[in-house]
Amino acid sequence: MTFGQAIKSGFIHYVTFSGRAARSEYWYWTLFVLLVTIGAGIVDRSIFDFDEPTTTGVFGPLASLIFFLPGLAVSVRRLHDLDRSGWWLLLIFTLIGIILLIIWDCIKGTTGPNRFGPDPLASG
Repeated sequence: MTFGQAIKSGFIHYVTFSGRAARSEYWYWTLFVLLVTIGAGIVDRSIFDFDEPTTTGVFGPLASLIFFLPGLAVSVRRLHDLDRSGWWLLLIFTLIGIILLIIWDCIKGTTGPNRFGPDPLASG
């Protein structure tokens, strides 16, 4: 999956928690969100006066709001690719769980179909 296809898939399936997402889809989506969030932070810094302690930007929180559900959905689909339930994502609330989730996100998914659907990398 290419960078553009991953972004398109992320927005098309923004609340689809069923199915599977390949590593490339997950990591390209993560890279896209990171780049947009950095860009939003730069725009916020250039427009708003952050010398005041109560000043917050607009674009950073807006980007977070826009990417929350699609990011959650692609994370659940990534766990499905590993033949794990999306409930494993709750491990993110622990430090060890974050490390474990990152390791799982780097592992190749189940080859062939599993209980969550067909292999996203299968040709055809």
